Amino acid sequence: MIKRILTPVSILLVLVLSVQQSLAKQTGPSFIRDAEIEHTLRSFARPLFKAANLNSDAVEIYIINSKDINAFVAGGQRLFVYVGLLERVENPGQLKGVIAHETGHIAGGHLARGQEAMKNASIKQIIGMLLGGLAAAAGGAGAGAAVMLGSGDAATKSYLQYSRNQESSADQAAITFLDRTHQSGRGMLEFLKIIGADEYRPQTTVSSFYRSHPVSADRIVALEQRVKVSPYKDVPDSPEDIEALKRMQAKLYAFTNPLNKTLHEYPLSDKSIPARYARAIGYFRYPDLDKSMAEINSLINEEPSNPYFYELKGQALYENGNIADALKPLSTAADLAPDEPLILTLYGTVLNATGDLQDSEKAIVVLNEALALDPNDGNTWDQAAIAYSRTGDNGMLSLASAERSLLEGNAEKAIFHAKRALNFFKAGTPARLRAQDIITIAEGLQRK
Repeated sequence: MIKRILTPVSILLVLVLSVQQSLAKQTGPSFIRDAEIEHTLRSFARPLFKAANLNSDAVEIYIINSKDINAFVAGGQRLFVYVGLLERVENPGQLKGVIAHETGHIAGGHLARGQEAMKNASIKQIIGMLLGGLAAAAGGAGAGAAVMLGSGDAATKSYLQYSRNQESSADQAAITFLDRTHQSGRGMLEFLKIIGADEYRPQTTVSSFYRSHPVSADRIVALEQRVKVSPYKDVPDSPEDIEALKRMQAKLYAFTNPLNKTLHEYPLSDKSIPARYARAIGYFRYPDLDKSMAEINSLINEEPSNPYFYELKGQALYENGNIADALKPLSTAADLAPDEPLILTLYGTVLNATGDLQDSEKAIVVLNEALALDPNDGNTWDQAAIAYSRTGDNGMLSLASAERSLLEGNAEKAIFHAKRALNFFKAGTPARLRAQDIITIAEGLQRK
């Protein structure tokens, strides 16, 4: 099943379990990237970031493929959310409460105070990968690819031991941010009570959150008092947010469980959109393309302007070898969501896969649109290099290869490709200036 996901494509949801042969024996969670899930998380988080006087575009959100129930902030304004937490929350208010709490850690400067503790923790390895733009992800295994985290989970948890004072401070800040956005803090309180109760149950995965975010009785009481006096305590979750969470959870479940479990969780008798969404993914991964297409087409018929349904259709067709048939739904998805780089990279990848020169020329345009939105996706640079190679543009081929190598942290290769690129561009042109910048940056890396 996993192998079906590991194809050279900006897939809807990627679980890359190996980055390089040298990492093959390591254990640990991987990052997940998905256009729709990231969109949902940012839609929940953006108002809270703004309420905390943070630049919402500067706060990066990463999804870790682990069933542990946890979330943390590290390495500057970076928010990490575990799949286990996304699956465990019962309503949008609970998830927003967690995001608001973590935003409190950022706004409160708690990260700066933890830098010394970070020196010997494996979290440092996570941040190192992120500073490389996740580019080590799997030489061609797909944009939006995942990256293996290093082992040493105990060290990571040790680093993430926030003090109780910091936890209480983040709680209070979270309620302030929720109040500023006219949202209830009840969900946050509910979730703290859930993890407090689950901590003492056997075989629970909530222990990570509980250990890194100690929940005391005083903390609960203080939070209850703030929620009680909030003028927004009874504001309900919007139907749109409830539906978005259900779809996100359905998608995560179907991509991380075998078909039989997906059908048990989302039986055929359930005709809701999240259930059909989950079954469409489960069937496609099984694979049973006919059943998958039937579910996907029913979703498209119901919501013909939803880009993520077309994205899934294109992915399912492509990964089952129907390259030509995948182009139309992906073109539609790209038209409907021109600001989603993962969708654009998937579309560019499939254009490259046809082997047609005109399609590669079109892929260059599409992939450059993706790079303008997310220049730190290594697979997008890979696909751009393929397209430039097929169109005979050796200068841009070298420059794209240099960009990818730089993201990987491979200074020697970055310098090699960038110097080669210099041979193709005139002085003062943007491409030549960029090649020179890459050389300067890579040489700086070599000196460290």
